[in-house]
Amino acid sequence: MKAVYTMNSTKWFFLPVFVLMQIAMAYAQEPYQPAGVVSNPVVEARWNYYRDYGQATELLREIAEAHPELCSLQSLGQSTGGREMWVMTITDFSTGDSDAKPGFWIDGNVHANEIQSADVVLYTAWYLTEMQAHSEFVRRLLAERVFYLLPMLSPDSRDAHFHEPNSSSSPRSGQIPIDDDRDGLFDEDPDDDLDGDGHITQMRKADPNGRWVEHPDYPNDLIRAEPDEPGQFLRLGSEGIDNDGDGMTNEDGDGYYDPNRDYAWHWQPGRIQRGAYRYPFSVRENRLAAEFVMAHPNIAGGQSFHNTGGMILRGPGDPEDSFPYDDIRVYDKIGQVGEEMLPGYAYTVTSEDLYAAYGTVKDWLYNMRGALSFTNEMNSSFNYFRRENEGDWMGSREDQLQFNDLLLFGEGYVDWQEYDHPVYGRIEIGGRKKTWGRQPPSFLLEEECHRNMAFVLYHADQLPLVEIQQATIRESGTGKWVVEATIVNRRLIPTRLRVDVERHITRPDHAYLLGDGFNVLASLWSDEQFFEYPREQWPRPEVAEIPRIAGNGVVYVRWFVSGIRPTGVAVSSVKGGADERAID
Repeated sequence: MKAVYTMNSTKWFFLPVFVLMQIAMAYAQEPYQPAGVVSNPVVEARWNYYRDYGQATELLREIAEAHPELCSLQSLGQSTGGREMWVMTITDFSTGDSDAKPGFWIDGNVHANEIQSADVVLYTAWYLTEMQAHSEFVRRLLAERVFYLLPMLSPDSRDAHFHEPNSSSSPRSGQIPIDDDRDGLFDEDPDDDLDGDGHITQMRKADPNGRWVEHPDYPNDLIRAEPDEPGQFLRLGSEGIDNDGDGMTNEDGDGYYDPNRDYAWHWQPGRIQRGAYRYPFSVRENRLAAEFVMAHPNIAGGQSFHNTGGMILRGPGDPEDSFPYDDIRVYDKIGQVGEEMLPGYAYTVTSEDLYAAYGTVKDWLYNMRGALSFTNEMNSSFNYFRRENEGDWMGSREDQLQFNDLLLFGEGYVDWQEYDHPVYGRIEIGGRKKTWGRQPPSFLLEEECHRNMAFVLYHADQLPLVEIQQATIRESGTGKWVVEATIVNRRLIPTRLRVDVERHITRPDHAYLLGDGFNVLASLWSDEQFFEYPREQWPRPEVAEIPRIAGNGVVYVRWFVSGIRPTGVAVSSVKGGADERAID
């Protein structure tokens, strides 16, 4: 029999309450937690779009306000255009002096058009602070390490790329006015957005004597005509006119100088290194960043983000330069793991496999600050179809066009439109948009950010970390003692790289005794426990100066003491942290 409910039915009366209870229970349950990141973050942030300077600043402030126990935000000063140069420090402040922990430097947007390089730094800041309460790995990492993050080294040009007409390759320079064509004027003949669509694309002119034809499958692109094939078009370069009337087009735009040719190590002038400015650190933004790094000698690792091409770059950039073998071995281990973490990326030596590059940030960090440093060229063309391809750094032309057609639905290109040019007459304007090519599309951005961040965290976890494994004492006559300590570094990177030791960049590691009323008569240290080949510390025997503790290495120290019994042993390393232990 079918049940019939009336307004007076008890069941009808209680049904809304039941429904409300179910709804309340559903809302009270935790959201489904996927692997990788917390699903209910304190700071809500999407990672499938790009933030301009203002939006990036707002996110940094939100993170700092939401997690004051983990991060602080400061400005290094103002850029050429008056924007604050934000650096965020991230660590667990409750676990000791942040500047005494092994430090890791991360920067992005050295080249302003390489916009995802800032987003991966922002993602790293967000991920570390959000996951500290949910991930044992992140919790331990922030207890042991400190991160210094500079998302936007070139904030003025980042905003210019976002809000002014540009191509995917501009502006690479900063915004200091430069007279590129030496006519007494500054930045007076940039590219021009002739059709007003916000993108600097290409110009072509129909001409049977031209040697370019439309791609048979992708008419938005031009390819060279075959030798036996008639041409269709002349290529006239990027969109623009001769603004200064000197007979040249687009020859004096933003800059030009290269912020990544301004650092002090093996800097070369413009006649040797295109893009070099006046002298090392003559670019204000670079100088502000360098002053911060030099004020933090605990920085033991570094990462600079760029695009494109899918490369994990190490130095040297100068073909005449070389790295010590010990350090290369460490570089190779980390770089090879990076190739596994970043499919399609290649671990690459700049001067051997790419080109000569003088005055780069990664070479400066390594050679003059003693920090093992990489530059990642983000955005591998492998991601187009998850297959290896041949072509330029952005992948083969065919793969780019096919990807645009099948996955971007043509959104990567501007259709050709007619235009009356004051010099060339009737032409057409069209081609690749500034938003496609060098930067991953929205649906690949978060993966690119996460994988590159994970490589940074792996590298940071390999920074040196000293630990006193054992400290013992035995009496050697009345009022005399022998103290022995075993000090280890259970990480891949030594407490001082070989380049650090050879160039005296930071002081040796120090091991010493704790307590009062004793006198250190002598001290020895050795890298083997039976002291068959000891090194005597002289002068100042109370502090054993250890040149370095190797990766996954151990050092043994022995002190001969008179007077009151010491209470403990301590070790202090500029780049490897510090530890104390009571004597057993």
